Amino acid sequence: MSRIKIGLIVLLVILVAIQFVQPARNQSVQASTGGIASVINVPENVQAILQNSCYDCHSNNTRYPWYATLQPGAWWMAWHIEKGKAELNFDEFGNYSKRRQNSKLKAITSSVDAETMPIPSYLLIHRKAALSKADQTLIKQWSEKARKQNL
Repeated sequence: MSRIKIGLIVLLVILVAIQFVQPARNQSVQASTGGIASVINVPENVQAILQNSCYDCHSNNTRYPWYATLQPGAWWMAWHIEKGKAELNFDEFGNYSKRRQNSKLKAITSSVDAETMPIPSYLLIHRKAALSKADQTLIKQWSEKARKQNL
């Protein structure tokens, strides 16, 4: 057998083997008591946008698509969720200090304004999560108003 065939067989075996090593899922069965709505008024239209465009990476419950079980993509997805939750977790927002809450609200405004959230790699597959100009305006207005009321 040629080196190329042996290399391809080894690669195939490795790809099959890693499918059995799955990362933990970001799905909580407990109701959140420290969610953002527990400390800040979040209108239904804003909440719908946040859930559609932000909560998969910034909450304790991710909606997993079919490809989330395929490696190494599932590991990459788990890493993104971990990073997202470390930066901002809407389900833990009420547990943040007032200063941190205000900082996160300001960061929401900045991220939406700079169009850095949702991240481009997420939008490649989740096109419906893209924020329209109207969504961006609504979120920025809400986060600024919430920050001023939260001071």
